Amino acid sequence: MRALVQTVSRASVTVSGSVVGSIVDGLLVLVGVTHTDDSAVAVTMARKVHELRILDDEKSASDVGAPLLVVSQFTLYGDARKGRRPTWIAAARPEVAEPLIEEFCAALRARGASVQTGRFRTHMLVESVNVGPRTVLLEV
Repeated sequence: MRALVQTVSRASVTVSGSVVGSIVDGLLVLVGVTHTDDSAVAVTMARKVHELRILDDEKSASDVGAPLLVVSQFTLYGDARKGRRPTWIAAARPEVAEPLIEEFCAALRARGASVQTGRFRTHMLVESVNVGPRTVLLEV
Protein backbone atom coordinates (compact mmCIF):
# COMPACT_ATOMS: atom_id res chain seq x y z
CA MET A 1 0.00 0.00 0.00
CA ARG A 2 1.22 3.47 -0.85
CA ALA A 3 -0.10 6.78 0.43
CA LEU A 4 0.83 10.21 -0.85
CA VAL A 5 0.06 12.59 2.01
CA GLN A 6 -0.19 16.37 1.50
CA THR A 7 -0.93 19.13 3.98
CA VAL A 8 -3.77 21.26 2.66
CA SER A 9 -5.66 24.38 3.70
CA ARG A 10 -8.62 22.90 1.84
CA ALA A 11 -9.36 19.97 -0.45
CA SER A 12 -12.43 18.49 -2.08
CA VAL A 13 -13.61 15.77 -4.40
CA THR A 14 -16.38 16.40 -6.92
CA VAL A 15 -18.23 13.64 -8.80
CA SER A 16 -20.80 14.45 -11.50
CA GLY A 17 -20.97 18.09 -10.38
CA SER A 18 -21.55 17.33 -6.67
CA VAL A 19 -18.99 17.64 -3.89
CA VAL A 20 -18.77 14.20 -2.23
CA GLY A 21 -15.99 14.98 0.25
CA SER A 22 -14.21 18.09 1.51
CA ILE A 23 -11.92 19.17 4.33
CA VAL A 24 -10.34 22.33 5.71
CA ASP A 25 -6.86 22.46 7.31
CA GLY A 26 -6.00 18.79 7.13
CA LEU A 27 -4.42 16.07 5.03
CA LEU A 28 -5.20 14.97 1.49
CA VAL A 29 -4.31 11.27 1.30
CA LEU A 30 -4.05 9.56 -2.08
CA VAL A 31 -3.99 5.78 -1.53
CA GLY A 32 -2.89 3.01 -3.87
CA VAL A 33 -3.18 -0.73 -3.26
CA THR A 34 -1.01 -3.54 -4.64
CA HIS A 35 -1.60 -7.29 -4.92
CA THR A 36 0.09 -8.33 -1.68
CA ASP A 37 -1.79 -5.88 0.56
CA ASP A 38 -4.17 -7.17 3.23
CA SER A 39 -6.13 -5.93 6.26
CA ALA A 40 -3.01 -5.74 8.43
CA VAL A 41 -1.34 -3.49 5.88
CA ALA A 42 -4.40 -1.21 5.78
CA VAL A 43 -4.40 -0.85 9.57
CA THR A 44 -0.65 -0.20 9.69
CA MET A 45 -0.93 2.44 6.97
CA ALA A 46 -3.80 4.13 8.82
CA ARG A 47 -1.63 4.39 11.94
CA LYS A 48 1.32 5.76 9.95
CA VAL A 49 -0.80 8.37 8.18
CA HIS A 50 -2.64 9.46 11.33
CA GLU A 51 0.58 9.77 13.35
CA LEU A 52 2.71 11.30 10.56
CA ARG A 53 4.34 14.42 12.02
CA ILE A 54 3.92 16.59 8.93
CA LEU A 55 1.86 19.48 10.33
CA ASP A 56 3.15 22.70 11.91
CA ASP A 57 5.41 22.26 14.95
CA GLU A 58 5.95 18.60 14.02
CA LYS A 59 2.37 17.73 14.97
CA SER A 60 0.32 14.93 13.45
CA ALA A 61 -3.34 14.70 12.50
CA SER A 62 -3.85 12.62 15.64
CA ASP A 63 -2.26 15.37 17.77
CA VAL A 64 -4.45 18.21 16.50
CA GLY A 65 -7.57 16.46 15.22
CA ALA A 66 -6.90 17.44 11.61
CA PRO A 67 -9.39 15.95 9.12
CA LEU A 68 -8.34 13.65 6.28
CA LEU A 69 -9.65 13.41 2.73
CA VAL A 70 -8.88 9.92 1.37
CA VAL A 71 -8.91 9.36 -2.38
CA SER A 72 -8.20 6.04 -4.11
CA GLN A 73 -5.32 6.40 -6.55
CA PHE A 74 -4.26 3.25 -8.41
CA THR A 75 -1.83 5.34 -10.45
CA LEU A 76 0.53 5.43 -7.45
CA TYR A 77 1.56 2.00 -8.72
CA GLY A 78 2.19 3.16 -12.28
CA ASP A 79 5.56 2.15 -13.72
CA ALA A 80 7.04 4.11 -16.63
CA ARG A 81 10.66 2.93 -16.33
CA LYS A 82 10.56 1.25 -19.74
CA GLY A 83 9.07 4.07 -21.78
CA ARG A 84 6.47 6.78 -21.80
CA ARG A 85 3.36 4.64 -21.34
CA PRO A 86 2.96 3.53 -17.71
CA THR A 87 1.97 0.01 -16.87
CA TRP A 88 -0.46 -0.59 -14.01
CA ILE A 89 0.43 -4.24 -13.39
CA ALA A 90 1.48 -3.57 -9.78
CA ALA A 91 -1.90 -1.98 -8.92
CA ALA A 92 -4.49 -4.27 -7.36
CA ARG A 93 -7.69 -4.88 -9.26
CA PRO A 94 -10.66 -2.76 -8.12
CA GLU A 95 -12.44 -5.65 -6.42
CA VAL A 96 -9.34 -6.15 -4.22
CA ALA A 97 -8.43 -2.49 -3.74
CA GLU A 98 -11.82 -1.08 -2.81
CA PRO A 99 -12.38 -3.17 0.35
CA LEU A 100 -8.82 -2.43 1.52
CA ILE A 101 -9.27 1.31 1.07
CA GLU A 102 -12.52 1.02 3.01
CA GLU A 103 -10.63 -0.84 5.75
CA PHE A 104 -7.97 1.89 5.74
CA CYS A 105 -10.68 4.54 6.25
CA ALA A 106 -12.38 2.46 8.95
CA ALA A 107 -9.06 2.08 10.77
CA LEU A 108 -8.56 5.86 10.65
CA ARG A 109 -12.06 6.41 12.04
CA ALA A 110 -11.42 3.83 14.78
CA ARG A 111 -8.46 5.98 15.81
CA GLY A 112 -10.81 8.97 16.14
CA ALA A 113 -9.97 10.63 12.83
CA SER A 114 -12.49 12.68 10.86
CA VAL A 115 -12.41 11.11 7.39
CA GLN A 116 -14.00 12.22 4.14
CA THR A 117 -13.59 10.20 0.94
CA GLY A 118 -13.84 10.31 -2.78
CA ARG A 119 -15.86 7.71 -4.70
CA PHE A 120 -14.23 4.54 -5.86
CA ARG A 121 -14.37 3.76 -9.61
CA THR A 122 -15.72 7.17 -10.63
CA HIS A 123 -14.25 10.08 -12.50
CA MET A 124 -13.29 12.46 -9.69
CA LEU A 125 -12.21 16.07 -9.76
CA VAL A 126 -9.80 16.49 -6.87
CA GLU A 127 -8.99 20.04 -5.84
CA SER A 128 -6.50 21.04 -3.18
CA VAL A 129 -4.60 24.02 -1.87
CA ASN A 130 -1.32 22.68 -0.54
CA VAL A 131 0.27 24.19 2.55
CA GLY A 132 4.04 24.35 2.78
CA PRO A 133 3.99 22.49 0.45
CA ARG A 134 4.57 19.36 2.48
CA THR A 135 4.17 16.04 0.71
CA VAL A 136 5.29 12.62 1.93
CA LEU A 137 5.10 9.25 0.19
CA LEU A 138 4.52 6.38 2.63
CA GLU A 139 4.75 2.69 1.79
CA VAL A 140 3.86 -0.37 3.86
